[in-house]
Amino acid sequence: MAVIMGTAGHIDHGKTSLVRALTGIDCDRLGEEKRRGITIELGFAHVELPGGERMGIVDMPGHERFVRTMVAGASGIDFVLLVIAADEGVMPQTREHLEICTLLGVRHGLIALTKIDMVDEEMLELAREDVADFLKGTFLEGAPIFPVSSMTGEGMDALRSAIVEQSRRQPRRRSDLFRLPVDRVFSLKGHGTVVTGTLVSGSAKAGDEVELLPGGKTSHIRSIQNHGQSVELAEAGHRISLNLHGLSVEDISRGDVVTHVGTMRESKRWIVELTCLKSAPRGLRHRKEVHFHHSARELSARLYFYDRERLEPGQTALAEVHFSEPVAGVFADRCIVRSFSPLRTVAGGSILYPLDSAPRRSRISPEMQKRLLALPEADDAGRISVQLELAGRLGVSLAELSLLTDIAPKPLEKQLQAMSGRGLVFCWDKEAKSWISSAAQEELAANALVAVEVFHKKNPLQPGMAKGVVLAGMGRNVPPKLAHHILEKLLRSGRLVADGETMRLPGHTVSLADDQQALREALLKAHRASPLVPPNHTELFAELGITPKQAQPMFKLLTAEGALVKIKEDLYFLGEVMEDLRAKVREWFETHEEISPGDFRDITTISRKNGVALLEHFDKEQITMRVGDRRVLRGRRP
Repeated sequence: MAVIMGTAGHIDHGKTSLVRALTGIDCDRLGEEKRRGITIELGFAHVELPGGERMGIVDMPGHERFVRTMVAGASGIDFVLLVIAADEGVMPQTREHLEICTLLGVRHGLIALTKIDMVDEEMLELAREDVADFLKGTFLEGAPIFPVSSMTGEGMDALRSAIVEQSRRQPRRRSDLFRLPVDRVFSLKGHGTVVTGTLVSGSAKAGDEVELLPGGKTSHIRSIQNHGQSVELAEAGHRISLNLHGLSVEDISRGDVVTHVGTMRESKRWIVELTCLKSAPRGLRHRKEVHFHHSARELSARLYFYDRERLEPGQTALAEVHFSEPVAGVFADRCIVRSFSPLRTVAGGSILYPLDSAPRRSRISPEMQKRLLALPEADDAGRISVQLELAGRLGVSLAELSLLTDIAPKPLEKQLQAMSGRGLVFCWDKEAKSWISSAAQEELAANALVAVEVFHKKNPLQPGMAKGVVLAGMGRNVPPKLAHHILEKLLRSGRLVADGETMRLPGHTVSLADDQQALREALLKAHRASPLVPPNHTELFAELGITPKQAQPMFKLLTAEGALVKIKEDLYFLGEVMEDLRAKVREWFETHEEISPGDFRDITTISRKNGVALLEHFDKEQITMRVGDRRVLRGRRP
């Protein structure tokens, strides 16, 4: 796997000269850089390592005005070569560059004490002591310091050997998720648009379909170069350039991410762990607007803290970051925060939840906040558990969970299967590979049970609740497949009982008070008094001294029991009468091809008005089918 070294340090401390002495490559490409003698844009070089591998080198500008460019380059490095001039010692950008590397998670490096040809032995020893003292308490404490001169070559062999040794530390990079943050874009005559960057993870080959985030513009890779040489395959850790088809330079900006289509997600809201530098001149206020750096991207953002109004220097806290435009990231990506005034690095941290699906701050408990802050040190199962709980009652797909945990899909799926066997998580859509936590599943189930319980209390005469209403009772925007999955589990466990399409709690029965029982008998008696001529409801209700609203629940109960059948509004027939009428219709069709309203009246003695309503009801029951003004037996050709 390829390794990237980055240079860091104050302006005019000899970073570019040192890279040229190490590699023979001049990283200053621009005419302005050569005229002014300073690095403005990122420079790139490489060196051959034993074994045939090439190590990439990113030369970063040291001027304070170009710190944003430095951050873009430092985001992809594996170790740093901190360059400090012996004749000047530690300077402001020496400190800021080291702070940025620390915040970006760089943990290894070397120190080059340059321009030793400009100082005497006593001055060199003082410079070495000053540097060692400056590095105390940092990740470079105890790292070797190499006095060198790019002009005379003194000390260069020892530095080269140390760089080779440092390059043997193999960084952890994902092999599955192709992700290239763009740090440079230009047009090459005869080729078109070219982007460059450090391949953070994954691999890609010529011909691959890719998309550009944010925005989702699609393209395919025409060709790939690695340090000026054409290659068919680009792998994690390589400095590469991609020739992209169908995109102009104007379509692409520094910080955009090139990735395989559909593998990453954009978001305008992240949860991050943020640490304010001890050296920051002041703390960060709640709701403060800042410059936010992620990979090669810089954009404005606003910080919202969970448990405080101000993040003081040296403190670490949970923050929700709202962006001015969408950005794409992965769990554990590092970020840098710079203040507007004064323009300097003040904080940085780690991304904990890079999707919009995170709950709002008010819905994340103090206990969950603690678990979030502990995520960077959690094992795979711990990360999966917390992220699924945060995803809530809608759950997430395997692809999204991979972004939320930084675990490749295959080992992630294996871990999920193990957790599923212990009842901790559930896959509710095998095709889409969508997962939900046991806590979220129980929340949906509880919502459904509460909805049924409330229905029973409001409708004591109803035997149960319609299936569709139970599904809706789980909450807004719950995917139908997930709602059915929860309902099936409730039915299998016996926490709900199904009577056809009606759902009820196990202990629910319709129990009538004396007055309700009397009303039930009165309604049935009225319909039995003249089975083929149902009572007029207006007259019936007046006789019983009730309103239609009072009668409606009892009619629903009688319909559910099958004692009455609703034909249309205000027209009900006894259940046994309906059975007899269906039998008559079927008997008619044994000797006839069709039936008219008149025929139906003749065989039943029911009025034409009610007969038409009954025939329409039989159409709905799919016994008959209307053809013109007549009916035929469904399934038989007219």
